[in-house]
Amino acid sequence: MLSFQTEQLRTFLSVLECGTFDAAARQLHVTASAVSQRIKAMEQTAGQILLQRTTPTTATAAGVVVHRLARQLRQLEADAAADLGLEGASHNTLAVVVNADSLGTWFMEALALLPAAHHLTVELVREDEQHSLDLLRSGGVMAAVTAAADPIQGCSVVPLGAMNYRPCASAAFMDRWFPRGFSAEDFTAAPTVQFDRSDTLQSNFFTAVTGAPLVGAQHYIPDTLQFAQAVAMGLGWGLLPESQCRPGVSSGQLVELVPGHVSSIPLFWQRWKIQSTSLDLLTTAVTRAAATALA
Repeated sequence: MLSFQTEQLRTFLSVLECGTFDAAARQLHVTASAVSQRIKAMEQTAGQILLQRTTPTTATAAGVVVHRLARQLRQLEADAAADLGLEGASHNTLAVVVNADSLGTWFMEALALLPAAHHLTVELVREDEQHSLDLLRSGGVMAAVTAAADPIQGCSVVPLGAMNYRPCASAAFMDRWFPRGFSAEDFTAAPTVQFDRSDTLQSNFFTAVTGAPLVGAQHYIPDTLQFAQAVAMGLGWGLLPESQCRPGVSSGQLVELVPGHVSSIPLFWQRWKIQSTSLDLLTTAVTRAAATALA
């Protein structure tokens, strides 16, 4: 049976977080030789190399598994100390990956629902909902808002609802590019606002309308609020979350390219499958906020 000592796992985490064996030694108040011996002992136990001796130090494929174990152990220790009311118990930060649109529209409401008495702290990592699982799989985060319905190994999954988007542009933009009303023919010439080069929302909508790939002029605005502002200012058309575009559509500042069309992205909450009070509280807050904000 594979068995690592708690001291070894803490050292392993320190090396990855500090970036080098020497820096980890300073953090742990031991010699660099002691750090090296602990890692070598872990690699002998595992029967394979766990860390790449690069600068900064990185985990191998096997090391990713150990990294996740070490992070989970630290979280369990922090929860136990808090539950026991130990003086000076560390407030271990909950690392969560969230897509930009959720972060910019509803996720902060979830953090506001966290009970103040538990003094929970979070570290938010912004990543596209299609690519967040790599961070969860590696142990870099403890939970994720993701588009993946199937739980990865060692995690549980809860459906949150769907983020609905509507294709919009400013009224002035529509007058300029679609003087005869919206048409697939004119659509090919109209500039687009994209979030970044991994964003597929606009491309998928364009192909659904025209049957061709999106190849026209494109602006890249990797910020949810600035993306919406770029659309409102007439830089291009783009798909906006319903909660974000509803006021503009109601006032006439924004116009829907295809009235009534909705592009839905189902979202899911994946988290480590461990008995953690902190993760349970965060999960409850996230699902409550999502139930109010998502379709």
